[in-house]
Amino acid sequence: MAKITLKGNPVNTSGTLPSVGSKAPDFTLVKSDLTLLSLSELKGKKLLLNIFPSIGTSVCANALRKFNQMAAGRENTVVLAISKDLPFAHNSFCTTEGIANVVTLSGFRDSSFGKAYGVDLLDGIFAGLYARSVVVTDEEGIVKYTELVPDIAVEPDYDKALAAL
Repeated sequence: MAKITLKGNPVNTSGTLPSVGSKAPDFTLVKSDLTLLSLSELKGKKLLLNIFPSIGTSVCANALRKFNQMAAGRENTVVLAISKDLPFAHNSFCTTEGIANVVTLSGFRDSSFGKAYGVDLLDGIFAGLYARSVVVTDEEGIVKYTELVPDIAVEPDYDKALAAL
């Protein structure tokens, strides 16, 4: 369990992010077109997992925009935007914002992702959603970088995440 905050108020997560050097846990999440995508299908690609509570918050929306601009055009790299928002919300946001280079994924059908990555929020007003975090993997699925953002209301460290790619 990790302890973070939301605007200074303590919040606990369900575990810890995968450690650097470990194999990223596999998952199957729902894409915006309601089909499924598994981590194993992305083998051979560098991945940036942008994990967040909800696209409906300004900090989450801004992070999605920035990762779309900064990372999505990189060679052999896929940016995954992961939350428990319904796929319809992901699709609507990306269409409105013109975001086409990010794969949005929802954990609304299956709770295993949050447990495997230790990002389920256990308490506070966002209980049941995911903690703001970033995981970067190489082409073989080995974790190269992680960040559990210490306060949910703060954006991730874009420069460190991009440097890990």
